[in-house]
Amino acid sequence: MPFTRDAIADAAALIYRQMPPTPQFAWPLLGQRLGATVWVKHENHTPTGAFKIRGGITFIDWLQRTHPDVRGIMTATRGNHGQAQARAAAAAGLTVKIYVPLGNSTEKNTAMRGFGAEVVEFGADFDSAKAEAMRVAAIEGLFWAAPFHLELVRGVATYGFELLTAVPDLATVYVPIGSGSGICGTIAARDALGLKTEIVGVVSTEAAAAKLSFEAGRIIETASATTFADGVAVRVPVPEAFALYAKGAARIIAVNDAEVAEAVRVLFHDTHNLAEGAGAVALAGLIQERDRQRGQRVAVILSGANMDTEVSARVLAGMGRRGCSRRANPGAGPAARPARRGHPLGREYGYGGVGAGAGRYSLAQLPLHPH
Repeated sequence: MPFTRDAIADAAALIYRQMPPTPQFAWPLLGQRLGATVWVKHENHTPTGAFKIRGGITFIDWLQRTHPDVRGIMTATRGNHGQAQARAAAAAGLTVKIYVPLGNSTEKNTAMRGFGAEVVEFGADFDSAKAEAMRVAAIEGLFWAAPFHLELVRGVATYGFELLTAVPDLATVYVPIGSGSGICGTIAARDALGLKTEIVGVVSTEAAAAKLSFEAGRIIETASATTFADGVAVRVPVPEAFALYAKGAARIIAVNDAEVAEAVRVLFHDTHNLAEGAGAVALAGLIQERDRQRGQRVAVILSGANMDTEVSARVLAGMGRRGCSRRANPGAGPAARPARRGHPLGREYGYGGVGAGAGRYSLAQLPLHPH
């Protein structure tokens, strides 16, 4: 990993001019539920509601220092990377053009425009939007602000640096994987601090390219990436990221949409923090491995909270009086009853509620965004 402790500390100093460090808390209800000491790193507590803001700050600073003639940037996103780039680039006086897939989160699109970006919808998924954005950037002379870049990783590494400096005796940290800056940054922070903490990546079963690649030892693409955890909905692993997490991660596990929705509800009940789907993926992974981690000190990265209001309401509608779905079994791991198939998104699950049949929704009823 190319980052020393001083390099990450320098990135932190730059970031702290614009935002404070985010907190990490050991939540007692989570600990009681899972039989472990569970720390949550609250990257939902940033000015954009997600961890990506850190990389946006360091990347645009690097861009201005190394490419002073650049007048505008282009990128592709499902939302959080785009918000970070739009915020930092517009503040630096640069134009910002962002491609998102058709049907992308309405509220994330609105937030990107609020930060000063022009948002263009194109293609069926993130990878299609990314390919078109790269093509148009070359035509229009815009600098390609890739969703994975070492300067993004250096900025994002600061959250892992904060967490592991505050809680250096963690056995394991669970990190969601989309393009890979989060897990690569956490590995960088761990290595810079000289710790032995295991870093476990978590993906969706419906967007499992990183897991398949990790296990095969080579890049494997998937034909689709359809999950309401849009921040991890990536079909094509980034080779530079894969090279880093293939060496630095302990393992990569996969969780399904029902497990992710349950983790959103658990976080809300036990911490009163609302997570977006990708923001709850890490906790879903820990819940799946709860027996393995019993009695340990572990952490999960709550990477973001930017989920559309209607989707949030429908997911939380599955909460019973004790704060979690009566149908879901978060401790059962891979042996849990598989979600039923049969609607256009390929996955259905029931949310428990008060009274027979109450609160039942399927992903087909949620305004989820195919990726």
